[in-house]
Amino acid sequence: MLRDTIHRALRPVRPWMVYTLGALPALLLVVDVFTGNLGVDPVKTIEHRVGEVALQLIVAGLCITPLRRFAGLNLIRFRRQIGVLAFVYAALHLLVWITLDLQFRWSEIGADLVKRPYIIVGFAAFLMLLPLAVTSNNAAIRRMGAAAWQRLHWLTYPAAMLAGLHFIMLVKAWPAEPLIYMGAILALLGLRLIPRAAPRRVPA
Repeated sequence: MLRDTIHRALRPVRPWMVYTLGALPALLLVVDVFTGNLGVDPVKTIEHRVGEVALQLIVAGLCITPLRRFAGLNLIRFRRQIGVLAFVYAALHLLVWITLDLQFRWSEIGADLVKRPYIIVGFAAFLMLLPLAVTSNNAAIRRMGAAAWQRLHWLTYPAAMLAGLHFIMLVKAWPAEPLIYMGAILALLGLRLIPRAAPRRVPA
């Protein structure tokens, strides 16, 4: 079966390999910086690209549970790496805004928040991702207990919706791309609401 083939192919994959693969968009962005391939507004291009990678990784993380439940494809061991990478790119997105866009003009932050409410939405999503990244380790699971850790990581769901909304508000129009991301997020969350089939009873 295809599922078994995929499992066998992924068996040798180690966490550092996932992190290395996840670093490629950032490395390609650095190449574009030095080759001048960032268009007429390099700062906005950098800001958009790292933010979109963060959103793509959030969507990828949301795929893992439905894939396991409905397709029997178990990628659960990669979820931590995907989540951490999503947070790193979200942090880069925020950092680019503060350092390259605002250029540390802290007095302008308040005016920017009023003029651009999508920043508040995006920052709320980032704040939800922060405790998830901090607790994405075995020590945190042991310290908190599995049940409390699981409840905390439910923050992934509102964070994903806010990230999708942030993208929609950012473009100030209704192009297909941000709507596709939001549609994917809502669909993946909706799949989690489908009741599990009751186990079959074995006749006596």
